[in-house]
Amino acid sequence: MGGASGSDDEYRAPLETAATLSRAWLDGVAARAIVPESDIEAVKDALGRELPGTGADADEVVAALAAAIEPGLMTMQSSRFFGWVIGGTAPAALAADWLVSAWDQNAALREVTPGVNAAEELAGEWVCQLLGLPGGTVAGFTTGATTANLVALAAARHAVLAGVGWDDAVEGIQGAPRIRVLAGEEHHPSVDVALRVLGLGRPVDVAADAEGRMVPEALEAALADVDGPAIVCLQAGNIHSGASDPFEASIDLARAASAWVHVDGAFGLWAAASPRLRRLVEGVERADSWATDAHKTLNVPYDAGIVAVAEPSHLVAAMTMHAAYLPAAESGVDPADRVLELSRRARGVPSYAALRALGRDGVVALVDGLADAAAALADGLRAMPGVEVLNEVCFTQVCAAFHGREAAEIARALDADGAALAHPSRWHGRDVLRFSVSNRSTDAAAVETALDAVRRALG
Repeated sequence: MGGASGSDDEYRAPLETAATLSRAWLDGVAARAIVPESDIEAVKDALGRELPGTGADADEVVAALAAAIEPGLMTMQSSRFFGWVIGGTAPAALAADWLVSAWDQNAALREVTPGVNAAEELAGEWVCQLLGLPGGTVAGFTTGATTANLVALAAARHAVLAGVGWDDAVEGIQGAPRIRVLAGEEHHPSVDVALRVLGLGRPVDVAADAEGRMVPEALEAALADVDGPAIVCLQAGNIHSGASDPFEASIDLARAASAWVHVDGAFGLWAAASPRLRRLVEGVERADSWATDAHKTLNVPYDAGIVAVAEPSHLVAAMTMHAAYLPAAESGVDPADRVLELSRRARGVPSYAALRALGRDGVVALVDGLADAAAALADGLRAMPGVEVLNEVCFTQVCAAFHGREAAEIARALDADGAALAHPSRWHGRDVLRFSVSNRSTDAAAVETALDAVRRALG
């Protein structure tokens, strides 16, 4: 079907169809209702539930695929989408992502695919510079922040066990000295998943204040009970308040206990890129490892997780693999030694494109603009009768409660209205509606449109 296999023409029609359909989708994002029109079963019906006996032309498959799936799509790229911490898609990054698929490079080894790895390494270096991380820090691109946490904590596990004379890369962890992991009681569950996969179990919860920030005195008390290797997981960007743990004090305490410090900064770590907002994460550069996600704040397409480790040897020891058929790098650190996958797309290239298109000033403006939009959204909500904003709104998160109304009810009304989307949650024993500002296109007009939608929902 289509052009002859391997011919110069076999890609032309399906790619042109995909480009046309992609432009149509993107052109409609600004005005489109956010929630899907169809449920999953309806989409399966439209796709066709039985595998056909015969094939079809590639461009016909692409056209039919879009027609069936689009009614089931949520408009997550909307400037009025506040449901989760999900960024939009910047033009240069999206176009670079298309090229990555067309080039079809396995970016595991830097000397085998130097083109894409050059862009990836530069992107990682630029991110480290923007965030103020120490010189020599090595960054790798993962599928997301969850996997970035996993990779960083694998490096942490290796380092703290090596510190007591145990090589987990050789001996595994059965019979190893117990590692105690401590995290704020409002840490993100992706940290729990990473620790569970690594065999480290659930962390000890350390008390947090009203904004979800770890309390240093509670950390000091918890560390006093630790005898042996330890990891302290700090957080940049609480999912409800946007607040970050007090890094200076917490890292001082962790250092005194010879603990590894990891920072889960999926979105909040980007405050470090802004001279105005860096105070929110003061001292974060003193940690040993960091996890973040370029999709959330930099508005790069999935997959765009980033792991960074200050001492590369720990990362390499945890991640490296060797085989006679794999040419080892003569210099530098192979991508396969920075992340989990050997077979991997060059997922760092879109981050390079986004950073190159923005420049340092553009990144600062992007981060500041998200925080400004959140502040304006909070101001508008506070002005509505019966609405209470519960957090300090220091970064990009806004949590609102509605007197006499359930947050889920307001969320359903917003879904039905179609003009904005926020997601219900529960925080400090109260039902809340959480607004996460992550899209580069959320401007004053988008904020006002969302506020009008809330007013209609409140009746």
